[in-house]
Amino acid sequence: MDDCVFCRIVRGEIPSTRVWEDDLTVAFMDIGSVNPGHLLVATKAHAENLYGLDDGTAAAVMRSVARVGRAVQSALSPDGLSLYQANGAAAGQTVFHFHVHVLPRWKGDAMDLVWPVRNPGRQELEETAARIRAAL
Repeated sequence: MDDCVFCRIVRGEIPSTRVWEDDLTVAFMDIGSVNPGHLLVATKAHAENLYGLDDGTAAAVMRSVARVGRAVQSALSPDGLSLYQANGAAAGQTVFHFHVHVLPRWKGDAMDLVWPVRNPGRQELEETAARIRAAL
C-alpha cells in the first residue's frame, strides 16, 4: 500500500528507530510512546488487521513479540509488560496495518485499560463457544 504509514516505514521511506527485524516482521519504537521502551511489532507485508494474516505470519509476529518483550524486560526491568493489538476502529485501531504494541509497565504509570466485566451465565458462554467452534 503506497500511502500506508507502516508500509512506508518498512520500505525505509519514513525514518524509524528499529529494534529488531526478520523476514516477516519489524519492531520499532513507538513515536507516541506511553512509557520508555514502548515499541511496535508490525508485519512487513501489508495486512490491515488480524483477519488478513496467514498462520505463518501470525506465528512470526508472536515470535518477534516474545523476543523483543524479553529484551525489554532484560534492558529496562519494568514491573510488567502489556501487549495490545486492535482490529478495527471500534477496537481502537488507528493505523490500519497489523501491529502489536509491546508496552513496558511500571506501578503508578497511569496507563489503564477499563474492562467492564459482564459475567455472562454458563448458558450464554456455551452458546457463544458453540458458534465459535462451528466457525473453526
